[in-house]
Amino acid sequence: MDPNSGGRYTLSSGGALVRPALRRAGRMEGVVPRTVPRVMFVYPRGGRRRPPSHHRSARLVGGTVLAGLAMIAVSASWSGDAAAHPVGHDPVPRADAAGTVWLCRPGSANDPCAGDLTTTLVPASGPRTEVSAVPAAHSAFDCFYVYPTVSTQPSANANLTVQRAEIGAAEAQAARFSTVCRVWAPMYRQRTVASLALGLGNDPHADGVAYQSLLAGWNDYLKHFNDGRPIIVIGHSQGAAMLIRLLAAHVDADPAVRRRLVLAILAGGNVTVPVGQDVGATFKHLPLCTSTGQFGCVIAYSSFPGPPPADSLFGRPGQGVSLQSGQTATAGLAVACVNPAAVGGGTAALSPYFLTATMAPPPPAVSTPWVSYPDLYTARCQSAGGATWLQVTGAAGPRDNRPEVTQTLGPNWGYHLDDVNLALGNLVADVATAEAAYASGRS
Repeated sequence: MDPNSGGRYTLSSGGALVRPALRRAGRMEGVVPRTVPRVMFVYPRGGRRRPPSHHRSARLVGGTVLAGLAMIAVSASWSGDAAAHPVGHDPVPRADAAGTVWLCRPGSANDPCAGDLTTTLVPASGPRTEVSAVPAAHSAFDCFYVYPTVSTQPSANANLTVQRAEIGAAEAQAARFSTVCRVWAPMYRQRTVASLALGLGNDPHADGVAYQSLLAGWNDYLKHFNDGRPIIVIGHSQGAAMLIRLLAAHVDADPAVRRRLVLAILAGGNVTVPVGQDVGATFKHLPLCTSTGQFGCVIAYSSFPGPPPADSLFGRPGQGVSLQSGQTATAGLAVACVNPAAVGGGTAALSPYFLTATMAPPPPAVSTPWVSYPDLYTARCQSAGGATWLQVTGAAGPRDNRPEVTQTLGPNWGYHLDDVNLALGNLVADVATAEAAYASGRS
C-alpha cells in the first residue's frame, strides 16, 4: 500500500485495487488486494488474508456513483477451484426439467446452503466458545433466496452457470437460514457488475431480463416444489430489488400466495412506505413488521454509521437501488426500516455472523468456518433529512481489537456490503419467531 495514500485505495502495478488494512485501536489487520471486475482476485503471500467478501467496482459519472450493487463473493471454499462444487454430479441435479438451474436445492450433495455452520463466538475479552448448528432438513418451512450482484461476466446479463461467486454469496448470506427452513435459490440472469457500472436504471431491458429469469425460477418452484408450504423470501441488493418486483406483482396482489408468506427479508433494496405508515407504497397489502412474532410482513433496512448522503444509493426513495425495481416516486414516501435486532422498535445488540476467512479475529486463530462477535454493534432505525436507515453503532471498548466493518465504498454505500452479515443471527432468529407464530396462527 502506498504509505502516502492516507488509507485510500491504491492501484498496484498489476491493476489490482488494493484495500487499506482494517484498523482498530491503531492495529493493522492485514492488506488484501482487490481487483476490479473481470480480473481474478490476487492474495498476498503470508500473513492474515481477508478473501473478497465483497468484490466490487465503482466509478463516478456526473458526480453520481454508478456501481455494481453489493457483490458478496465470499467463501471459505474459495481456496480451491470450481471442482470443490462440481455441477451435474449430484443425486439431485442442479438443473430441473423446467430449465431452472438451482444454486441451492434441498437434497443436493453440493448445496452451498447446507454446509458446516460451526461458529466461534469471540467476545471482547475472556474465553472463546465454539457452538454448533445443524440444518433443519425436515423443516416445514421453505426459504427462497435471491443473491446480490456477484457476476463479473462481460455481458449485460449473466448466464445460468453456477460459479464461485454465486456459491460464495449463498454460503455467506443464506446458509445459516438452513437451521430454520429448507433453502431454495435459483440462478437468475442478473445484471452483471459491468452492466451496473454503467448506471442504475439506465438499461430497463437488462433489468427486465433479470426479473423474468427470476420469475421463471419462482414459478417453477411454486408449481413443482413448494407443495403449499409456507415461505420466507430473502434477498439483498439486486436480489432484494428483483424480489420487490416479484412480490408486488405476484404475491402482494394474490391472497392465496400471500397467505403462505411467513416473512420477507429485503435488505438494501429500498422498500418504500408513505411517511408514518407501514404499508401502501411498494406493497399495498404486505406491511412492515412492527412487533415480534408478527408474520406475513416485511423486514427491510439499509445499514449506515450515520445519515445517508443526499445522493446515497440506499435509504432515500426514488434513487439508487430503487431504480432497479422501478420505484421512482418520492413525494410523501420514506424508505422502510425495520430493525432486525428489535422488530418492535428501539435499540438492540446486533448478532453478526461472518465466514471466518472474511473477518478473522485477532490471534489466536480459530478453526471453525464461522465467527461471531457478540456485543460489538448496536442498531436502531433513524430518520432525518428525507432519509431512513438502520443506524449501526460500534459498541467496542478501547481494548477491544476485534475487526469491525467499514464504509468500504464510501458514505453513499454505508455498510451496504455487510447488511446481511451484521444482523445474520438476528435475522435467523426473526425467521424462527415468525415461523412459530405462523404455525400457531394457522393451526
